[in-house]
Amino acid sequence: MQYHAKTKEALFEEFSTSEKGLKLEQIKKRLTKYGKNIIKETNKLNALKILWQEINSFFIYILFFAALFSFFIQHYVDAAVILGIVILNSTIGFFQQYKAEKAILSLKKLLIPKSKVIREGRHYEISSSKIVPGDILVFNAGDKINADCRLIELENLEVDEAVLTGESLPVTKSLKTFPDKTILAERKNMLYTGTKIVKGSAKALVVATGMKTEFGKIAYKLQEIEIQKTPMQKRLDFFSKQLAFIIFGFVVLIFILGLLRSLDVLEMLMVSITLAVGAIPEGLPAVLAIAFAISSSAMSKQNVIVRKLPAVESLGSVTVICTDKTGTITEEKMQTQEIFSEDKLFIKKNKELLFKNKKINPSKNNSLDLLLKTGLLCNNARYEIEKGDYVFLGDPTEESLVRLGLDLGYNKKILTKNQLRIKEFEFDSKRKMMSVLRENGEKKTLYSKGAIEQILEASSFELISGEIKKLSTARKKKIIKKAREMEHKALRVLAFAYKDFFGKEKVEEKDLIFLGFAGMMDPPRKEVGDAVKQCRAAGIKIKIITGDSLATAKAVAKKVGIEGEAITGKELEKLDDTALLNKIDNLIIFARTTPHQKLRISKILQQKGEIVAMTGDGINDVLALKSANIGIAMGKRGTDVARDVSDVVLIDDNFASIVEGVKQGRKTYDNIKKFTKYMLSVNFTTVVLVAFLTALGFPLPLLPLQILLKNLITDSIPAITLVFEKAENVMQSKPRKDKSILSGVGKFILTSGMLYFVISLAVYFFTLAENNIDYVRTMLVTTGIIFELLFVYTCRSNKSLFKIGVFSNKWLNVSILVALALHLILLYTSLGSLFSLISLSIKDWLIVLPFAFSGIVLFELYKIIKKR
Repeated sequence: MQYHAKTKEALFEEFSTSEKGLKLEQIKKRLTKYGKNIIKETNKLNALKILWQEINSFFIYILFFAALFSFFIQHYVDAAVILGIVILNSTIGFFQQYKAEKAILSLKKLLIPKSKVIREGRHYEISSSKIVPGDILVFNAGDKINADCRLIELENLEVDEAVLTGESLPVTKSLKTFPDKTILAERKNMLYTGTKIVKGSAKALVVATGMKTEFGKIAYKLQEIEIQKTPMQKRLDFFSKQLAFIIFGFVVLIFILGLLRSLDVLEMLMVSITLAVGAIPEGLPAVLAIAFAISSSAMSKQNVIVRKLPAVESLGSVTVICTDKTGTITEEKMQTQEIFSEDKLFIKKNKELLFKNKKINPSKNNSLDLLLKTGLLCNNARYEIEKGDYVFLGDPTEESLVRLGLDLGYNKKILTKNQLRIKEFEFDSKRKMMSVLRENGEKKTLYSKGAIEQILEASSFELISGEIKKLSTARKKKIIKKAREMEHKALRVLAFAYKDFFGKEKVEEKDLIFLGFAGMMDPPRKEVGDAVKQCRAAGIKIKIITGDSLATAKAVAKKVGIEGEAITGKELEKLDDTALLNKIDNLIIFARTTPHQKLRISKILQQKGEIVAMTGDGINDVLALKSANIGIAMGKRGTDVARDVSDVVLIDDNFASIVEGVKQGRKTYDNIKKFTKYMLSVNFTTVVLVAFLTALGFPLPLLPLQILLKNLITDSIPAITLVFEKAENVMQSKPRKDKSILSGVGKFILTSGMLYFVISLAVYFFTLAENNIDYVRTMLVTTGIIFELLFVYTCRSNKSLFKIGVFSNKWLNVSILVALALHLILLYTSLGSLFSLISLSIKDWLIVLPFAFSGIVLFELYKIIKKR
């Protein structure tokens, strides 16, 4: 039986303690037995392990071998460039991952250093690390809770448990026992580590410390969760294996063909290795890093901070967004939506009150006017004006009443100045109402607010059209029926009443005059509805996972256009993994969930092949955040630990910002694919050309150094500038489920490669008659470079170049001019001799240019014809 199901007496006996607390000799033994009240590191950070995770990639292995072979054939510059890319890429990844793994340290910061404890009947203030099970702790408003406790005494106790349960409003606590299987969010006789006392005071018996607390259990599980590889990392691994297989096959073939023709073994080895290095798109890691950095910068302007660069692309691959409700979909500001008074329903819209869609002046309606004033005069919330906006301090419900009054022109500060506060009847869980007695001259007025049933029970009259009328039982039933209609809309109903007292008349909460009731809720953000539509168009599913009630979750979801089957944490617990796997697609709203359930939902979705983005802000979210493909933490209300384990942080906590991140992620992936198809279209042609001509017994078309020169000019900056391409209808297509980067571009690569091969072959045989092999190779290198520099334009989009604009990517244009200038310098200066190049005449250029332009012309014509 769990602690919330046991009586106070049973727990005192179990822990050998009493209301006077533990004895000193018990404390020493228990410190030895249970250890200090701290979060321990079960798996210490291992820097070497993290570094190994960064370099344990098949593509990195290929680059290592390419660098090694480049060094072997004395191409030291190429070896240095390739190794530099590997080291830079791994270093950035290492430091990002190392920082993320230090998240466990943030868990410790949430424990406050001091605690008030009763031992041997005396009160002490001790270090929270010295608390032991059986201790009696004392709490007051504002205190953080630093051990799991069972309540033994309380007075008007309310606790903010949002970081642990996701509950958006403070929880009113109780001393009664609860059934053994009661979920954590509903164990109202318990206090949990990391939560905070909002109101009231209490004494509590410590039942768990350190790693045995609910907080500690989460910390332990957090360290057990394996880091997920991003979709891009998985695609890159698969692509690398494909690439290695193809390159290795061609290299072996060329080497064997050379041997069969009795060519120099060392020369053929160098040619084979050079071709292998040339065929590898070694610039890909650099392109990834640059693309991610550019997108990360763009996302920051959309209130999305990327902590781990690969998360940029992961956002674009997301198929399911599991989002919290409070503050992410909603504004996290309780607001009054409706007011019922004198049998009339008033709707609050912006800063106006409407009745039957017509604006009304509440000050001209006695009951409504007094109801609004009661909401301000029976209220402990305060506000200040900072930077032209209101900043509220107090209970969210009371804040909403102050905000309502201010919006409708009622100034609380003026009202309270004229109505001096004399006494307060505090809210408690039995009365479920609160009253404030105020004085104005000779008259005293009691202003009351609370649950509809309790206010009506304390009321004998009702104010209607300025007249006080008797409140009958039948009338009370009718009013409650109207309140239930409001509650069905997931509004929190609060009723209002008042009573005037004169002379020495005894002040009591009875025979009050009923004024009406108001319905309030945390409204959805205005921009979320449009963001939901964009997700639907983009094939992204949305699931709401919240600690709030089912009715509230469904109502908010409906307002933003999210509808579907809903389930509570209790119902979810009854489903085994197989049943949940079968139902998960139809389940859209998960209410009253526990941390374990949130993690389970994430894992089941991943099991179905979904790419999961999970939002979170509290301790209760860290397991799911780390387990998901992409964890999204809140910047405003999030805890340190949630931000530390996440991949992305939302500065404004807004769901719509996630969708902006998805757009950037999809754009990034599209641009990476453009780079890849360009690189492979042109690089593999050289390999095939050498293999083909070697098999036929012709002289080598290109020397190893010339192959590397061509790749250096065309594969560097011009190719990398493709990451600056603008987004193209990225939210009108389904999520990417490509297994490899090559998915969907194979036909393009094959067709363009064949065209380039035919052109290269034509140039080779057309110029071979000159019997000057250096001339042939120079013509081939020059044609290849111009062809590739022009062909990069057609790789920019599936649309016509004239449709997207020739000059729309200024960085590409600049890089093309630089690359051309570099090649011309080599052709017409003595530097060319280093690469066995000779100068070309105007006649030679007249041969080169038609061949060089053929690629872009033919492919652009095909795009125009296809569209028509």
